[in-house]
Amino acid sequence: MRDRGLDVRIKSARESAYHIRMGVLEQGEAQGEGYVGQALGAADLLAVAYTDQMRLDPADPQWEDRDRFLLSIGHYALAVYSALAEVGTIPREELTTYAADGSRLPMSGMSTYTPGMEISGGSLGHGLGVAVGTALGLRHRGKDRPLVINLLSDGELDEGSTWEAAMSANHFQVGNLIAVVDMNGMQADGRTEDVLRNEPQTERWESFGWHAQRVDGNDVAALIRAFDAAADQASATGRPHVIIADTVLGKGVPMLESREKLHFMKIAEDEWPLCKDQLTTGHLSDETQEDLR
Repeated sequence: MRDRGLDVRIKSARESAYHIRMGVLEQGEAQGEGYVGQALGAADLLAVAYTDQMRLDPADPQWEDRDRFLLSIGHYALAVYSALAEVGTIPREELTTYAADGSRLPMSGMSTYTPGMEISGGSLGHGLGVAVGTALGLRHRGKDRPLVINLLSDGELDEGSTWEAAMSANHFQVGNLIAVVDMNGMQADGRTEDVLRNEPQTERWESFGWHAQRVDGNDVAALIRAFDAAADQASATGRPHVIIADTVLGKGVPMLESREKLHFMKIAEDEWPLCKDQLTTGHLSDETQEDLR
């Protein structure tokens, strides 16, 4: 995918981010609630990871040489389901079964249910440790290229096990590991800075031996450049990489961006069409502005 021109890649990823956000709203509407704010905020980084960076075989989610995306924050699952639908691993019409009885798309990500979901998430603090083990396992199998991308949250940085894993990644020099931290500033009990201050992030990761970049997590062009830089340096051995991505909860839907930042959103039935209209209007406006440049 990186053999295309940068402008083409940016335009394509932005279109995918719009589709991912719409899929998030479709899932939320089917349930009437969900972790919608986080999923909308993370849509740009998922679009870049899944449609611009990762080597995947949508028809074979277990392809041995695939890049791995490990969702540590299991409640973001509806965003990953939408990304999996965007690349063709699951049918898009299946999104409306989100969190329903018998669905392959449970509210928290589970590898035993969903094709393309690499690990089961939910108990925060486990994902980075699993990612380190996955990267080591690939090295022991003689695999040099497959990337291991782990999405975790700023609230998850409260967990001591995350920092144990960060130390391990540097100790074992798993250079094919890219951690992505969604810095949306909120967690279940309130603002992240009020629950447990965790800045400065860039300097902290660098002190643990990581190559660190901090970007606007809702800027597709900045994300592509950050992923390119990490992937270009990725190897079976070497410094692990982290992309610290500052995102906005509810991004793309102004009525949700300005709403009180709830960890779990319950949205009225008559508000879902308004959310979709705002998303589409904003996307078309952004496209028009880009065409005029």
